Amino acid sequence: MNQVKKATTAVRKGIEADKHHGAVVPPLYLSTTYSFADFDKKRAYDYGRSGNPTRDILAETLAELEGGEKGIITATGMAAVHLITQLLNVNDTLVIPHDCYGGSYRLFTSLEKRGLLKLKVLNLTLEASFDEIIKIQPKIIWIETPSNPLLRLTDISKVVETAGKCGALVAADNTFLSPALQNPLGLGVDIVVHSTTKYINGHSDVVGGAVIAKTSELGAELAWWANNIGITGAPFDSYLTLRGIRTLNVRIKQHEQNAFAVAQYLEQSPYVEQVYYPGLESHPQHELAKKQQRGFGGMVSFDIKGNINDTAKFLTSVEQFTLAESLGGVESLICHPATMTHAGMDPQARLEAGVGDTLIRISVGIEDVQDLINDLERTFEKTKPGQGVTYSSAEVQKNKNDESLDNANVNCLTPAHAATW
Repeated sequence: MNQVKKATTAVRKGIEADKHHGAVVPPLYLSTTYSFADFDKKRAYDYGRSGNPTRDILAETLAELEGGEKGIITATGMAAVHLITQLLNVNDTLVIPHDCYGGSYRLFTSLEKRGLLKLKVLNLTLEASFDEIIKIQPKIIWIETPSNPLLRLTDISKVVETAGKCGALVAADNTFLSPALQNPLGLGVDIVVHSTTKYINGHSDVVGGAVIAKTSELGAELAWWANNIGITGAPFDSYLTLRGIRTLNVRIKQHEQNAFAVAQYLEQSPYVEQVYYPGLESHPQHELAKKQQRGFGGMVSFDIKGNINDTAKFLTSVEQFTLAESLGGVESLICHPATMTHAGMDPQARLEAGVGDTLIRISVGIEDVQDLINDLERTFEKTKPGQGVTYSSAEVQKNKNDESLDNANVNCLTPAHAATW
């Protein structure tokens, strides 16, 4: 049988798997427990935390899409991140990028403070960091490429090469691109992590995570830990995510097409200081993106001109973008990382990562792209960021639709474009 393409796997995996009634779509198994065939003779499943048929189909689908041997479905994306840390002992070192997702950063630093692991934060876009890794001899190197929210890229092959010199495992967060656009395991990575809440599910209606291991041995160890600490995903959540993954490839194509158009528009806007999107030739890592990715994704970040007041007014004036955290849904979302997704980082860490007060992140949806651009144009003309117009706190508060901006004025950092790549 010929090897099918990933788009076919996403659609067909699990279809016609029902042997009892011939259901085309695999059934949802909600049972928490399963009968034994006989005394001391259990069947394929015995208890829902340990195994579930619906969850297993999702795990097998993602493992096949990523090119791994074993998939583990977790209750949340952060549960997937936490699962990786179970491979570490108190004297083991974890290397993480200085600009990783704020929730991941918060978890890693919290575990370090409790003495459960050793942590080293490095800028993985700098050559000197790779020499440092060899000196440190870490157990795991954590990468996130593209990074959240500045869309910096990590050279995966370079990290894998360095890891080979010191015997480290490499774990990659592939949430921003999904297996439709990037497969880190194929580049030598050992473990891939996803927040399936995002592009894999794609409809902003279920929270989940996934870990995919390159080898069956590593996968078995991670699966044992997932069962041990009780973080496996729920059957219904797996059912919804499996439904979402059927349209992954067609959604990603539209996300990317829209994001590229939005990025091009923002790049020429007089109200924008800098745009971060690897699909633009102006992006400093555009060539690396073409080398290790099959596309550029649906995320766009940019620095607005002006200050925190301009940022708040802009964020609360758009109409076709919802001010909210998360990403990867069919609807367009807009976010202020410094006070939302990366609020868990201390101010100095945010500053070093380049997450400033004027940074805005957009998860570009699959709406008509001209409507999105028209909304941005209207909002720019209305708010005129960086043009010396000031707004009272009452004006800013009037349009707020998310409480996460309440403390915006006390989180002032330098502009993100001042940070080095």
